[in-house]
Amino acid sequence: MTNEVKRCDWAAKNKLEQEYHDHVWGIPVHDDKKLFKMLILEGKQAGLSWSTILTKMDTLCEAFDNFDPDILVTYDDVKIEALLHNSGIIKNRQKVNAAIHNARVYFKICEEFGSLDNYLWSFVDHQPIINSWTRIEEVPANTPVSDAISKDLKKKGFKFVGTTTVYAFMQAVGMVNDHLISCAFYKRT
Repeated sequence: MTNEVKRCDWAAKNKLEQEYHDHVWGIPVHDDKKLFKMLILEGKQAGLSWSTILTKMDTLCEAFDNFDPDILVTYDDVKIEALLHNSGIIKNRQKVNAAIHNARVYFKICEEFGSLDNYLWSFVDHQPIINSWTRIEEVPANTPVSDAISKDLKKKGFKFVGTTTVYAFMQAVGMVNDHLISCAFYKRT
């Protein structure tokens, strides 16, 4: 008899999803570069499954210099073309260009608000929203808060930040705790 850890339903499929669920998803993040990286990765997921991103995560991070905005803003046409020929990443020109463009916007937000962390977490009063879902069907795809963040990010110039993308980002970086109450990781935050 094994002691199987009870996880959220979506994380029961494979080891990669379980590792992400157990060690990343829902843990509050306050590091600007990690927040930026997750925002870009969630944008890259648009139209794809998160398992696709997880499978390509190492290659994506290597190809995009770990999504460091200081480096992304230096990318030129030669680097963009090299990325678009990299079989290990999502070769979507709009998403590649958006990562570079969003790095420029990142610096404007940091200048205006002191940090990306301060800006994003202000939407939730700097505290995670703790939900109490019993079934995965109850977990929303977006909320009024993700609507507001999405709208404001777009107004500031960010791309690939629709409300569903933003809500997935909020879940990933612990701005919202959407672990099911039956999940062993529910009370972690």
